[in-house]
Amino acid sequence: MNAPHAPSAAVTAQVTVKSAEDMRDLGRRLAALLRPGDLVLLTGELGAGKTTLTRGLGEGLGVRGAVTSPTFVIARVHPPLGGGPALVHVDAYRLSGGLDEMEDLDLDVSLPESVIVVEWGDGKVEELSEDRLHVVIERAVGADALALPEADDVRGVTVTGVGARWTGVDLSPLG
Repeated sequence: MNAPHAPSAAVTAQVTVKSAEDMRDLGRRLAALLRPGDLVLLTGELGAGKTTLTRGLGEGLGVRGAVTSPTFVIARVHPPLGGGPALVHVDAYRLSGGLDEMEDLDLDVSLPESVIVVEWGDGKVEELSEDRLHVVIERAVGADALALPEADDVRGVTVTGVGARWTGVDLSPLG
């Protein structure tokens, strides 16, 4: 019996972000690479900049409505102002289960015509698509943050494309 084959990472980009505005700008640049059907998973500590990045994505995609954290409503849909895809912004922080717990959100139905961004989605929604973009945002925490207070706004962002959709995609515009 063959073991299941996990999709391999196609491309990776690493970016240093020095301010909240730089994080929004990264989101706008990332939006230029996205198309309907894309799944984006955001990982990072509380306050790392996941929602700020998503605000930039919303601006870049040209969607309606202010992009705010969907922590208490779990998901928000931002329809497009023009001909682009809708942005479905999900916060899976309070969800303990996997995709089964998120079935009521009908993300699999929304995916083909939308860009779905899931904060705290690692280990919960990968089953939605073999093709996805993982965005990991790291910031100094604890003793590291105290030792370098000037680095408080600095973030290291790693963007990894997984699956055939991202094979050969040039992520250099992100850097």
